[in-house]
Amino acid sequence: MKTIFILNGPNLNLLGTREPAVYGSQTLADVELLCNQACASHGFKLEFRQSNHEGQLVDWIHEAGQFQASGALAGVVLNAGAYTHTSVALHDAIKGTGITLIELHISNVFAREAFRHHSYISPVAKAVMCGFGVSGYAMAIAGLAVMNAGV
Repeated sequence: MKTIFILNGPNLNLLGTREPAVYGSQTLADVELLCNQACASHGFKLEFRQSNHEGQLVDWIHEAGQFQASGALAGVVLNAGAYTHTSVALHDAIKGTGITLIELHISNVFAREAFRHHSYISPVAKAVMCGFGVSGYAMAIAGLAVMNAGV
């Protein structure tokens, strides 16, 4: 059974209380439950993690790369939060490991501030999802299932 890593970056631990008009009222625990259900329905195991620290996210991407090298990774869904717009380190880790990665944003970043329109993640992502709320996580998992069916 292959594994999907769901990696969440800074401030996503505040879901449910941080700007609910933008991010909704569901908590990160709610998102984890949603991801568990979506992974189970597609026959995947789930590694669900959140960190406010860029280096930790880089380490987890490296770990996912080891899973991929062993054939145990279905892919990664990364909501890098603000690091999307600032982190060359995350870009380099994704590119260096060659993991199959979907960049995910709960809100439509293109309908927000101009500084959110640039992503260092997009050029090395297999796909990008934004604006579907937390349901985007389940959609990204379904997308990875489709990608893996073709393997």
